[in-house]
Amino acid sequence: MTTPIRAAAVAEAVRAGRSSARAETLAALDRIAAGNPALNAFVTVDEAAALAEAEEIDRRIAAGERLPLAGVPVAVKDTIWVGGRRVTQGSRLFADFHAPADAIAVERLRGAGAVIVGMANSSEFACKGVTTNPLFGPTRHPRNPDLTPGGSSGGPAVAVAAGLVPLALGTDAGGSSRRPPAHVGAVGFKPSFGAIPYGPGFAEPFTGIAVLAPIAADVADAALMFEALCGPDPRDPDSVGIAAMDDRPPESLTIAYSPRFGLDAPVDDEVRQAVDGAVEALDRAGVRIVRRDPPWPDGVTETALMPLQHAGLAALYGDAFHRDPSLFDPDIAVQIENGLHLTGAEVAAAQLLGVEVARALAAYFTDVDLLIGPTTPCVAWPLDRLGPETIGGRTVPPRAHAVFTPLFNHAKVPAISLPCGAGRDGLPVGLQLVAPRGLDRRLLRFAAFTETMLAASGQGQLG
Repeated sequence: MTTPIRAAAVAEAVRAGRSSARAETLAALDRIAAGNPALNAFVTVDEAAALAEAEEIDRRIAAGERLPLAGVPVAVKDTIWVGGRRVTQGSRLFADFHAPADAIAVERLRGAGAVIVGMANSSEFACKGVTTNPLFGPTRHPRNPDLTPGGSSGGPAVAVAAGLVPLALGTDAGGSSRRPPAHVGAVGFKPSFGAIPYGPGFAEPFTGIAVLAPIAADVADAALMFEALCGPDPRDPDSVGIAAMDDRPPESLTIAYSPRFGLDAPVDDEVRQAVDGAVEALDRAGVRIVRRDPPWPDGVTETALMPLQHAGLAALYGDAFHRDPSLFDPDIAVQIENGLHLTGAEVAAAQLLGVEVARALAAYFTDVDLLIGPTTPCVAWPLDRLGPETIGGRTVPPRAHAVFTPLFNHAKVPAISLPCGAGRDGLPVGLQLVAPRGLDRRLLRFAAFTETMLAASGQGQLG
């Protein structure tokens, strides 16, 4: 497996004149040409457009601009608008769609000096926990091509973990940019809802919870990308400012450890051991750790909240489904059909439960500063199935691998996954850290501290 590339090092070299945006872009294009056929992380690469962008960045640097992402090649998930590029959502309905404008975040990436080299694979409409779709097929795990990286941001996560590009921009409405990074040994950061402006772009099935998410090889690069993207924009009425950097040292924070995040969910022993080891490393570093589960509302499960996704898909694509169901990934077709049969009361009940989740976690954070636990209850599984058949020795449904991420979307809080060791066959395990809404910088600072402690204990970045 190729060693991941650090965005900060690339940008510093370009700013200092030791490299150029064109040289970094050519190197990325060479890596993609060599590595992508076996992985299918990228679904489209526009060499001419990328090189034209790189040459413009070199002109800007020569004119004296100081760009935080100078010459850094970036992958963008194939659900996010990049003006003039083909963007498909992995759907036959959008096979020939070309975005008429940049999303605000893409506009900010360009402004910061990044180069958009291509679009990275996603499940159809970003609504599936593995990365495959009718247009482009599956993305494969960089450590074992017979395994899935999970989804839906599997393409962006693999592009970073395999060393094709230093940074990727994904989306996260239920863990899509935390679980794949956890499975491949990368860092995936889900900001607070509204911290990075959303759109313009495709209509979302997941109203009020979807965010744009930096994916990187380490926390510093994720933070670098976040700082280039965050901040309100009048075009997104949900966009908000976030708190300044927390001055308190990491060791002074009270960290709640919840091995199952308060849910009745099985966890594989190898994941539990890796997460326990990470917590022990923090304890040895002097961090104040308490064992405390979040007090979720009665009846809260991902299944209870899933009507929101299914109803959203039905609203957006129900008519097309009625005309020709064969156009859709069969697993997405099932979701659309479920959504078409939901009642308004069932959808409203799921919306109200999501509000209760947010309130419960907000109250929980009045007593603790951060929350930690596993990103996923298992490591990566075979490519040909939606999820592992067993977890923790129990037979589980296909979405059991996703249980530990969606509630934090409904709570609108920031959450980050970073590598914390390995399970069977050396497959990565992810540690998930969560903060109150708006305290993204506190979370990133503590995540960087944790990353350093884990590296010192031999449990950190596997790449």
